[in-house]
Amino acid sequence: MTKKTSKAIVLIGMPGVGKSTVGVLLAKSLGLGFIDTDRTIEKYVNSGLQKYINQNGYQSLRTAEEQVLLKEDVSAKVVATGGSAVYSGAGMIHLKSQGMVIFLDLPQDQLERRITNFTTRGIARRPNQSFSSLFNERRELYLRYADIQVDCNTLDINALLNRLVAISKPYINGHID
Repeated sequence: MTKKTSKAIVLIGMPGVGKSTVGVLLAKSLGLGFIDTDRTIEKYVNSGLQKYINQNGYQSLRTAEEQVLLKEDVSAKVVATGGSAVYSGAGMIHLKSQGMVIFLDLPQDQLERRITNFTTRGIARRPNQSFSSLFNERRELYLRYADIQVDCNTLDINALLNRLVAISKPYINGHID
């Protein structure tokens, strides 16, 4: 008989790093549920992220995100957070209390190549804030909240998945604190 886990794996990082893509695969590999908090926020505000930002401002989106993070039951799930989740100290404390937080780290130039829709993607940022400014601001927060940092610079999706499974399995199975 296998022991049921209530532990969560929480993925944080910049938009475009692959949290949602690898999160689904990681959840399947670990036999856990999956939550993409951006999708949960869209349901909560009944709008797409960019449309919501356009109508209500980026701070309003961050407020909605915090409310979603605080209400979300993440036990026994892999959670792909929105890139701005780290602006909510309360939300991150809630997530950390339920699981291990893994920062998927990728250099700014690689992220800029991946994100071709920076101004229309629904990224909670100050008006006219550059990608570079946003990257530097958020990276500091990702490092603050991360239990583990994974350098994704040379990893394709399969290598990243294998690395995350190797990190997560012992935690989920209770072999590490």
